[in-house]
Amino acid sequence: MSLSSPSPTRRVPAEWEPQAEIWLAWPHNLETWPGHFDRIPQFFDHWVRRIAESTAVRVLAVDDVARQCESRIGNVPNAEIVPIATNDCWIRDYGPMFVEDGPEPRLIGVDWRYNAWGGKYPPWDCDDRAAGEICRYLDVPIASGALCLEGGAMEFDGGGRLLTTPSCLLTPTRNPDWSKDAIAVELHRQLGVVEIVWLDGGGLRGDDTDGHIDQLARFIDPSNVVVAVCDDASDENAAGLEENFRQLHLWGDATTPEVTVHRLPIPPARLIHGTRAPESYCNFLRLGGDRVLVPTFGAPTDDHALGLLRELTGADVIGIDCRDLVWGLGALHCASRDQPAARRSAD
Repeated sequence: MSLSSPSPTRRVPAEWEPQAEIWLAWPHNLETWPGHFDRIPQFFDHWVRRIAESTAVRVLAVDDVARQCESRIGNVPNAEIVPIATNDCWIRDYGPMFVEDGPEPRLIGVDWRYNAWGGKYPPWDCDDRAAGEICRYLDVPIASGALCLEGGAMEFDGGGRLLTTPSCLLTPTRNPDWSKDAIAVELHRQLGVVEIVWLDGGGLRGDDTDGHIDQLARFIDPSNVVVAVCDDASDENAAGLEENFRQLHLWGDATTPEVTVHRLPIPPARLIHGTRAPESYCNFLRLGGDRVLVPTFGAPTDDHALGLLRELTGADVIGIDCRDLVWGLGALHCASRDQPAARRSAD
């Protein structure tokens, strides 16, 4: 079903709040990992099993892809294959943005327009339909968002504050003729956002999303944020990431409640076939408040990242080797979509 008008009482739950399940899309696009795809199904097999230890997993796959998926994870308790077609695996960006609506509250899914990061990788027709199909599968009401917007471009604190980047929203390939003010109004209408931080220092080299926030800065809780920085001043990422840190630090002192900003250094540069891999520990996946799956890269910075996130979250922090996955230019958060454990409408 579709909603006739947005509610002023909407809220995007924070990812550390209770979750019903995690959605994935089984990988099948060989062009996403050129020369490395043969390792990716095994990665997803391992990843599904780690998630399913504590949280239900639903995996999108149809036809031959579903049969391949079934052969890998068909016997995994707490995992289910859902027959919805996709073009690629990056479900964070095209899956529904689940929102609590009303005082009850009920769960709805906001279905934004999607065009593969500004038309970079056609075709994207199946991915663009997936959010609505997931909501219909769940019998969750659908709200149609007017913006072309990816989930990885949004980071929420559960209380109406949003971190994002203008490079992912204010672009002619996504939202031509939209002003910053008009975008803010639409985000308030659909998501209940009341405060937006537009982070514009810069993104990671090798990232094809134009600067998704889930590679750059993440809320740990309403009072703490981690931000990707680079300790090597000669690194091409260093200056832009340091500017992001400066902006967040100034904002953190001014906002209410105040936010402490923590430095989370990225790994040293790693090239794959001459291209820099966009590696960041900010691309972690939270499984509610108890577990955090963190991408690792076989780097000397891995242990520090795991230790800092363990200290800040107080959760069971588990490293997942993402050296193969990141060749697709994303990591754990990019390839997953959390569904909050909110009550659904009975309408």
